[in-house]
Amino acid sequence: MSDPAADLDPSEFLARLPPADCAELTQRGRPRRWPAGASLFLEGERSTTVVVVLTGRVKVFTLSEEGEETVLAVRGPGSLLGELAAVDGAPRSASVAALEPVVALVFPVGVFVDFLSTHAAAAMVVLRLVIGRLRDADRKRAEFAAYDTAARVARRLVELAERFGEPDGNGVRITVALTQDELAGWVGSSREAVAKALRALRERGQLTTGRRTMTVLDMDGLRRRAGEPTP
Repeated sequence: MSDPAADLDPSEFLARLPPADCAELTQRGRPRRWPAGASLFLEGERSTTVVVVLTGRVKVFTLSEEGEETVLAVRGPGSLLGELAAVDGAPRSASVAALEPVVALVFPVGVFVDFLSTHAAAAMVVLRLVIGRLRDADRKRAEFAAYDTAARVARRLVELAERFGEPDGNGVRITVALTQDELAGWVGSSREAVAKALRALRERGQLTTGRRTMTVLDMDGLRRRAGEPTP
């Protein structure tokens, strides 16, 4: 397997571990691959494993009783999945599915918990990661009262461009292939409202869209529409 530290999202778990801890942990994992669309976890199931993504992106989501999907997050290389259920022993609180082909390391819960119990620095990384995710969840909940659908769409596009964007000749290409339904589930709105917001961004010259592709042409303009400060 290639170097697990290569091409990691610097904000995610594996990149934040001390190098020696990262090397030791990766030796304890079993590599596994999932094709695009496959489920890594299912909400409500018993927790037996923890997963660290090496390549590819996944969505974390929940389903309502009516089957409506709410996207909670998009995670990339280096991300830790399933840590909450591993620590507290409760059923999984969300489902995880591959947005594209994924390669990851799988750890039995006991192996992962034992690693944390003997590696204080790694345990602190997990604690800070969980706190950061809770803060992010609080911010996103506050958005529903503070911003309209168009602004929430702009905020998620800024997030995707900053975390997963690649510069090209026209702007920043978002490399995560989200459908409009998935984007709607992430911003908490209807597909029709999201389509209208994307159309408005295109008309303003801030965005181009194709089949599951988007390129941000005017990042500062997109940030202003999102209600965020510009550099």
